[in-house]
Amino acid sequence: MLKKKVKILVIERGVELIRQLKRICSEKKYIIMAAQTIEHGFDISEKSAATQILFLASSKDMSLVFSALKRGSYQYAKLPIPDGELKMLISAALLHQPQYTPNLLLKSETRKTTFEKMVGGSPKMIDVYRQIRQAASTDMPVLLTGETGTGKDLVARAIHQLSSRSKKAFLPIHLGALPPELVAGELFGYEKGAFTGATQSHRGLFEKAEGGTIFLDEIGTIDEKVQISLLRLLETRKLERIGGTRTISANARIVAATNENLSEAVEQSRFREDLFFRLDIFQIIQPPLRKRGGDIVLLVNHFLKQFSDDYQRDIVGISPECISAIETYDWPGNVREIKNVIHRAVLNCNGGILLPDHLPERLQKAHKPPPGIKLPMGCTLKEAERKIILRTLNWTQNNRRRTASILGISRRSLYNKLEQYNLM
Repeated sequence: MLKKKVKILVIERGVELIRQLKRICSEKKYIIMAAQTIEHGFDISEKSAATQILFLASSKDMSLVFSALKRGSYQYAKLPIPDGELKMLISAALLHQPQYTPNLLLKSETRKTTFEKMVGGSPKMIDVYRQIRQAASTDMPVLLTGETGTGKDLVARAIHQLSSRSKKAFLPIHLGALPPELVAGELFGYEKGAFTGATQSHRGLFEKAEGGTIFLDEIGTIDEKVQISLLRLLETRKLERIGGTRTISANARIVAATNENLSEAVEQSRFREDLFFRLDIFQIIQPPLRKRGGDIVLLVNHFLKQFSDDYQRDIVGISPECISAIETYDWPGNVREIKNVIHRAVLNCNGGILLPDHLPERLQKAHKPPPGIKLPMGCTLKEAERKIILRTLNWTQNNRRRTASILGISRRSLYNKLEQYNLM
């Protein structure tokens, strides 16, 4: 296996240093090059983070040493410098070159950890893939639950693509983004003159998705009238447009999703129990990213390759500090958040390595060790507990889920204590 050659760029107006380097670095593994300005050298260093800079200055130029070290020089020495000392400096610089995490996106690895445009090889995601296959082999309604940003839309699309309906339409609708008064018309359609502004008849999504799949995102936001119409459609596979009398067959499979607890919504009379039971025949729980051990690095590399290709950036790796910040962070926004963070990092990166500076400030803060808490002698347990909760809330920027996790208690317990100590 051929070893990569070492390139030495010499920035000097004269030729003495170049001659000295050619003399002491005569082996074939070295390539000696020349440049004219110091800025040229620092530009190369910023674009290639593994570059080491040796700053060699005469006694009268020592005032430049501090600024050179601040800009990223590995070491400095005074000129003239003996051959042995210069060769030793070069060897030390090569020995201490920064090591960076390379991209893990080998094609074989990608095939093992992707499924219908989803990325993840953790046990929880393998179980999700198994449930998707099971759901795709049936024609029953499916309910997808999980936190926002976990990729429920990808699960819905995967179920459709693997089902016998894959050649027909897949129509998603975000119910929570629509004004409540428009939801029924979008789903079931309406006749001309059914209401003010209905200047012509309109086919609803259930008609348009005939033979295919309709994905109802944020199903928990629909009002009771729409819930009743949806329940009737599930039971009879028929519908009537608003303002119409004609019965229309509706052969569309329903995949619904929510990030709230529908059981609690039923208990609070915000969601019909009978509709919940019809939707909950087959439920798939999409796990949050913090519970998908090992998937964070896979997702980072997936999106790093995607956006590097999109913007034609030659990003070859991630610094250890950057990886540490990414793995330390809690990712409350799940896969959607990690995608946005890597998108931004690629846009901010002008070199070949992702660094912590390319990440949002919240990730950089999460990587810093938490501040200590000092408690005075004589402090009661209640006073200590109140102070610990308050300081932890400040540290997490009022992220109560993360605060509860750090304190080792449930969110319900945290809310009880916040109320007890008047911290709400």
